[in-house]
Amino acid sequence: MRAGWAWFTSVVVLAGAAAAIAPTGCGSSPAPAAPATRLPRALMIDPETCSECHSAHYHDWSQSMHAYASKDPVFVAMNARGQRETNGQLGTFCVQCHAPMAVRDGQTTDGLNLSSLPAVYQDGVTCFFCHSVESVGSAHDAALDVDASLSNAAVNLASDLVMRGEYPNAESTAPLTANSAHASAYSPLHDHTQPQSGQMCGACHDVVSPAGGEIERTYYEWSHSVYSTTKELTTCGASGCHMSEVSTATPIAAGPGFTAPPRTVREHDFPGVDVALDPTFTNAAVERGVVQGKLDDETLQGAVCVTRAGGIRVVLDDVAVGHQWPSGAAQDRRAWVEVRATRNGVPVYQSGVVPDGGTPTEVTGDPDLWLLRDCMFGPDGGQVDMFWQAASTQGNELPALASTAGTSAGTYTHRTQLFPRSGQPITIDGGTVEPDDVIVTVWIQPVGLDVLADLVDSGDLDAGVIASMPVFQVSLTGPGTAGTLEWKPDASTLVPGYQNDPWDNTQSTCVSSLANIAGALASNHTKCLP
Repeated sequence: MRAGWAWFTSVVVLAGAAAAIAPTGCGSSPAPAAPATRLPRALMIDPETCSECHSAHYHDWSQSMHAYASKDPVFVAMNARGQRETNGQLGTFCVQCHAPMAVRDGQTTDGLNLSSLPAVYQDGVTCFFCHSVESVGSAHDAALDVDASLSNAAVNLASDLVMRGEYPNAESTAPLTANSAHASAYSPLHDHTQPQSGQMCGACHDVVSPAGGEIERTYYEWSHSVYSTTKELTTCGASGCHMSEVSTATPIAAGPGFTAPPRTVREHDFPGVDVALDPTFTNAAVERGVVQGKLDDETLQGAVCVTRAGGIRVVLDDVAVGHQWPSGAAQDRRAWVEVRATRNGVPVYQSGVVPDGGTPTEVTGDPDLWLLRDCMFGPDGGQVDMFWQAASTQGNELPALASTAGTSAGTYTHRTQLFPRSGQPITIDGGTVEPDDVIVTVWIQPVGLDVLADLVDSGDLDAGVIASMPVFQVSLTGPGTAGTLEWKPDASTLVPGYQNDPWDNTQSTCVSSLANIAGALASNHTKCLP
């Protein structure tokens, strides 16, 4: 029990006194517990209360970005700067998703006082918040880029203290009928086999800025992909995505003297790409390993081809992602492609080589840099850097799979770029050079170091945070492999569609982790990208 909530001891004592009639906690008696023994709202909103019976779920959640959402120094800095630069007009825009219970319980109007609130209101996106959602804003209109009614925390919480989940028989299977902690109910919003579950996630993972810019579109991207269709339905909570199965026959809850029936248990740390920047945060190092594992698990695949004229083609595809890549706050993400070519061990070409401690936006003299991100533009069309200024966005992320119907151009999601981008072969001292070794690597910074430096310069972020931001390598070759693609003449093969490479009309050979690379479309480059 949190020290700040010690005044609830009397409630617990009363519940304990009733144990001779009906057990407390999560319940174990086959007879329904009297409503009076169920926990009051003041205890239920505290995740530590949940931990007493749902220890595994609590453990996962406690190391997640949901638990870290209101403590994340980037969020704190962005919100502080936004409130200052908008003269407070930003209001609850950030905090309604980063600490939703604090907003809904009237504890904050701008998030600037979170650190002074009782601990339960500093817990970010909590168990109670998610499992109390009974409805969300209307679904996306296909004619719109983003329907704002589904964005920006547009969810409604029930007031009945019933915890909603994915189990259709939540209250009908003994001993759950005796649950004296809380009532339970099924909800399609919490069922990963139902498309509505994507809508619930989308309420905070599609974001429209105060100026109208669609600054996060993860749900929209998923809803327009093959993964949202009835035949291929794969939601955010599906295995292999953000809530994989841990066990198919494990008690969902356990407490003193009772064990709930076996259920399918799903992870609750929701790994993506963002990580805790405070090394003392619960299992921060472990969770970074989980994120790296997800990035290794066929997030991307690709190919590298080299033509007889010395041109290098790189193909990327986010084959196992249910949305664009990168996604989320893509205006702040920095994902890029590194290409290194040598001949006889001597470097003859490179692009996307970022020094340790650097970020790709600071690289100069690299006209071929392939940088994947969003850019934001204000009402006048000029580029802006802060989300509250954004009236529109433009990006060149890898698209989500739209169909599995065939292999024609546009059906699959391959994006390609030639190095050098000019289409001219590699030359040194005026002579053409054909490399004999080409290595391609993909990297991602969850938040660009240039973004962090800007927040340091504005006085809103401690400079020490920059060193805590990781750079992840994204595997192009699947789990348990080095993750890079390496082309060598004796290890490459002719690939259908590239016997006469359309870039320079000479034969090319490829090394590929993709089954088919025909129909790859050229990567677009926005007006703010190289």
